[in-house]
Amino acid sequence: MPQTDAQRKADRKYKASLKRTLVTFYPAESDLWEWLDSQPNKQGYVKRLIRQDMERSRNA
Repeated sequence: MPQTDAQRKADRKYKASLKRTLVTFYPAESDLWEWLDSQPNKQGYVKRLIRQDMERSRNA
């Protein structure tokens, strides 16, 4: 179904609000890459680790 002009505008506004990052793994860190690659939901896994770290920092 084609989008209306308003839908396209809203989509562009939403996408502009997103934050992204890139993580590079060196050959010596292949174990880290393999572990992350084995996770079925990489984004959820990374976010969960960050939340756990934030919680530990608050309680320190």
